[in-house]
Amino acid sequence: YSKFDVLFQDDGARSLRYAPYSANSGFYFARQNSRTRHLFTSLLYSGDFIAKTGSHQQALSALLAEHSSLTGLTVKTLNTHDFPGGWNYHRNKANPTLREMMTNKHVPVIFHMCWTLNKDDKLKYLKQIGQWHVHEKCEKDNFVDMVDRSGEEPISTSCCAADPIITCFYRDKPSIVPCNDSPPIDKGAKSWW
Repeated sequence: YSKFDVLFQDDGARSLRYAPYSANSGFYFARQNSRTRHLFTSLLYSGDFIAKTGSHQQALSALLAEHSSLTGLTVKTLNTHDFPGGWNYHRNKANPTLREMMTNKHVPVIFHMCWTLNKDDKLKYLKQIGQWHVHEKCEKDNFVDMVDRSGEEPISTSCCAADPIITCFYRDKPSIVPCNDSPPIDKGAKSWW
């Protein structure tokens, strides 16, 4: 990976809108150099494009293609096995990555819950797949409130769990434990297990 200026999680979308890299702007690594500074300065100046399309990811995708040609920016899209995301979770039922994760046969580097409607759904899905480690008392707090409440105790002790906090919500979505007694989120859908 050392030869690339930017590394992006694969968004999963293969539309022209995100071509040619299908880069997801929710998880990426950018090397600090003149090419990446120019890329992100250009993104900051793309407010009109973002406002028109409603997508900073679309603006960044266009700039990646432009800057790879213009400045020699080197771009890498990460594989979806080690860097899975919402596309694997919601759309790619045939992909074995989620099954391998749920049966502890594969531990990805990261999992980013993109392709999800809102923060509340993200939280439910992360809890269901065993990727949530924040105690409920800290879920809705802002950082200052957590610091004030923790007193002398480190926030990591009062808010973070060593083991995942698992809760079933939907039987038809991937889960670390069978959620057969939970309702489906999609009408008439069968159990994921």
